[in-house]
Amino acid sequence: MLKTILSTHILPTVRHHSCGGLRHPAKLYHHPVPHRCVHTRTKPRISPPPKLKSSSTDSTAGISPFGWGLLIIPATTFGLGCWQVYRKQWKEGLIDELERKIHMSPVPIPDDLTALNEMEYQTVTVRGQFLHDQEFHLGPRACIQHGDSHTAGGLFSQKEASIGFLVITPFKLEGRDDKILINRGWVPKRYLDPATRPEGQVTGTVELQGVVRLPENRPQFTPKQRGAIFMYRDVERMAAMSGSEPYYLDATVASTVPHGPVGGQTRVTLRNEHLSYIVTWFSLSGFTTWLWFRQIVRGKSF
Repeated sequence: MLKTILSTHILPTVRHHSCGGLRHPAKLYHHPVPHRCVHTRTKPRISPPPKLKSSSTDSTAGISPFGWGLLIIPATTFGLGCWQVYRKQWKEGLIDELERKIHMSPVPIPDDLTALNEMEYQTVTVRGQFLHDQEFHLGPRACIQHGDSHTAGGLFSQKEASIGFLVITPFKLEGRDDKILINRGWVPKRYLDPATRPEGQVTGTVELQGVVRLPENRPQFTPKQRGAIFMYRDVERMAAMSGSEPYYLDATVASTVPHGPVGGQTRVTLRNEHLSYIVTWFSLSGFTTWLWFRQIVRGKSF
């Protein structure tokens, strides 16, 4: 009985608390103490699976036939850009050829006048007489001035150089029955009538050099010729009206005489704007390709 009392009330029993496999003695007197357990192990974190990127095949799989058909726009503009590259090379080659011909040494006019059809922009030497009573006029035209040639004869002032006409006169070749057409040069409008420039109407046999020119097609919207004034170089009609052969020369600036037409009215420059066309078409091709990819492939809109 005494042993029981001692074991229950006097001699407290040493209690052990376990937590995580570790043991420690309790206090002599039992008091309720909050109890914590520290976990030294944590569950391993599971990383999420990587996101799968959609391939280009998947992104284009849902494109409709209409969407694919829109590719014709960048393809067409790219093709036009390539065509302009070819045209630029062709035009530069043509300009070089014209420059070569215009600087060639003058040659006598061939006996067979049909050879002139293959000699455009070449300079030939002719000898004969002008038929001033069959004079034609071509214009209106601005004067092509070579240095101070416009002051050689005192025919016109600088202010008048923008309004005038070209004087086209039949020319009888010496020693043969052939007649050709020669553009003697430019005169201002107030000297269009030959009677106002009698000193410039040279008579007798003359020798001069001229640049071979071929007939010109009637430009669009240009009215048809009426009377003796022509709007464009209609060599066939001029020849028919004057009874000459359909061959035409531009007299050089050396043919200019005092109070006469100013020679050297040959335009040898050609428009070469193909580089700007190349930039335009290739830029449109690149922009439309990007626009197609953005809206059709990626599905984005503005």
